[in-house]
Amino acid sequence: MKKITRLHWCTGLLVLYLIEAVWLSFDPVSRVIWLTENSIAWMIIAVLIVLYARGVRFSKTAYTLIAIYLCFHTVGGHYTFEKVPFETVTELFVFKRNNFDRICHFMVGFFAYPALEYFEDRKIIRGRSMAVFLVIMGIFGVAAIFELVEWIYAELAAPEAGAAFLGSQGDIWDAQKDMLCDGCGAIFSSILYALFNKDSALKK
Repeated sequence: MKKITRLHWCTGLLVLYLIEAVWLSFDPVSRVIWLTENSIAWMIIAVLIVLYARGVRFSKTAYTLIAIYLCFHTVGGHYTFEKVPFETVTELFVFKRNNFDRICHFMVGFFAYPALEYFEDRKIIRGRSMAVFLVIMGIFGVAAIFELVEWIYAELAAPEAGAAFLGSQGDIWDAQKDMLCDGCGAIFSSILYALFNKDSALKK
């Protein structure tokens, strides 16, 4: 059986994402929120394409993790995160709110995986432990900046659009919990990276 190349793998992931994005572009709950949320996904994809063209390439695992995040994020953009049909999970775990947005925040931590690949492949940071620590702290930092951006957007946009974009659902600690989820996702991705790259660590 012929091995799937990285280019073909990435192309397949992009096609799947585009199919979903086009499908969910019809009749969103809020067109303003749809445009705002999807613009984030489009920027990420654009950056990945530019990096690929310049020779900065990641593993199939890394691209798959990013694709999973983008697909979930696009669903949130269609419904707005607090209105995503998630009742079954909410009832199963007896949650007090719709936690679909928290799952997506956890997936933001998936970007730790390609970040670790980049740092180790180019030997930018000496020692895997230090690389993992800095990447996790970096994800926490990005999460904090994004929460500030959400706050500014909510202040400047129409009140109903701002509230939908924040998706706090009345939780006064929403920003802090979101950042925690981002960091936990980064920790999970770092553990996954370590498990999948034991041999490279031993060689180094």
